[in-house]
Amino acid sequence: LSGSYSEHYTWTKLFGEFGFKLDGLAIPFAVMIYVLSTVLALYSKPYMVHKFHELYEEHVHHSESHSGQTTTIVGSSELTGYVNRQSGLYFALYLVFAMGMLGTVLATNLIEFYVFFEVMLIPGFFLVAFYGDGPRRRISLMFLFWTHVGAVVLLLGFLTIGLAVGSFDFAAISEAKIPQNVLMLAAIAIVLGLGVKLAAFIFHIWLPYVHGAAPTPISALLSPAMIGIGAYGVFRLIVEFLPSTYEQMAIWLQVWGLATMIYGGAMALMQDDVKRLLAYSSVSQMGYILFGIGSYSVLGLAGAEFMYITHGLGKALLFMTAGILIVQCGTRSLTKLGGLAGKMPITAVCGVIGALTIAGVPPTSGFMGEWTLFAGALDTAVKHHSTIRMVTFGLGLVATVITMSYMLWMLKRVFFGKLPEHLSHVKEASWYMTAPMMVLAGFTIVVGLYPDIFFKDILPYIHGVLK
Repeated sequence: LSGSYSEHYTWTKLFGEFGFKLDGLAIPFAVMIYVLSTVLALYSKPYMVHKFHELYEEHVHHSESHSGQTTTIVGSSELTGYVNRQSGLYFALYLVFAMGMLGTVLATNLIEFYVFFEVMLIPGFFLVAFYGDGPRRRISLMFLFWTHVGAVVLLLGFLTIGLAVGSFDFAAISEAKIPQNVLMLAAIAIVLGLGVKLAAFIFHIWLPYVHGAAPTPISALLSPAMIGIGAYGVFRLIVEFLPSTYEQMAIWLQVWGLATMIYGGAMALMQDDVKRLLAYSSVSQMGYILFGIGSYSVLGLAGAEFMYITHGLGKALLFMTAGILIVQCGTRSLTKLGGLAGKMPITAVCGVIGALTIAGVPPTSGFMGEWTLFAGALDTAVKHHSTIRMVTFGLGLVATVITMSYMLWMLKRVFFGKLPEHLSHVKEASWYMTAPMMVLAGFTIVVGLYPDIFFKDILPYIHGVLK
């Protein structure tokens, strides 16, 4: 996969060329989106069939309350038809969702980037509204509002650059000389717009609600893959195309990342709902990526990009674990769980590997991501003799302790201790759910032992950007 590959097509005179580019930045993002989308499509089948049954019962009970008639649910041909129809709609939306993410990271034009960025949001809205839990329609509107506001701010930044350059093509932007005041204005708009997508501190409000309501397979794709695309945007649009502006903004990005790391981790420690815990964990992990981007070093930037991979693998495993708990145990409350390792050994092993990946423990991929990221942050602090950077580095290490704490606390409450009496009947999930988890668990260990699978593409790209 080393090298750079691109395809370009004539689009319009106004917007320039439409194209796709695969390079040292896009490769890790695209590979993870492909892998997670494929694995979670398999995992979705049993989980969503279970969800469709719940929605059908809800629909029937709602109809009965209005008509006063009783309907037989079990064995009904209507149920089979309902499940088939909903499966078709679900997977159609799922594929458009995945397509939007892939298109965004492969785009070669600002308007193309924005179009795919919006394409990604629309199916996400419908997936939460149609198949979520609790007040799903209200939460889907919250998701649409926050992400669309971020997208509009992002578009303002794009228009500022495009009008100043006279083109929206990435190639033209990288060669253009833009006035510094225009650059800074555009960069601030782009960072704020992408900050909403990243669910960075202050703009994170929507994420815990959406994760709590979204179907678990969508949470497992939304958290590791979708929100991290905000980091891709910062890499491509700020670090690569606006290097002088990036140099001025770097320390502020690092401080923002630190605040996000600590806040997300502290909030995760207070959660009883396992999906909300994982949502706040995702907020914290996006802070790690921002922290690395703000380090202004080859190692820090490489570690930040690698963290997208490790977070994708680890968090997907943990959300898949949460989905199995919902299907098999009927609850996601940590206080109602415990002692499940003996009942669900495959789920427990995969869940532990996912948690250790997020905590940065070897031999998982998380260790190499955090090690590289913090090495870069320390290197910059020492070279620049920066007290602020040294303090942020030290507090960043404190954030890793918080991460380890909530991960171990969650594992203890779910898989260890005394098995509650109401869970004595629980069995391991089907192979449809556990086999995809085993694939990701194996992948995170392979990448942890041989990180050069991705670093051989990442490092040349980062060296080229910071030359």
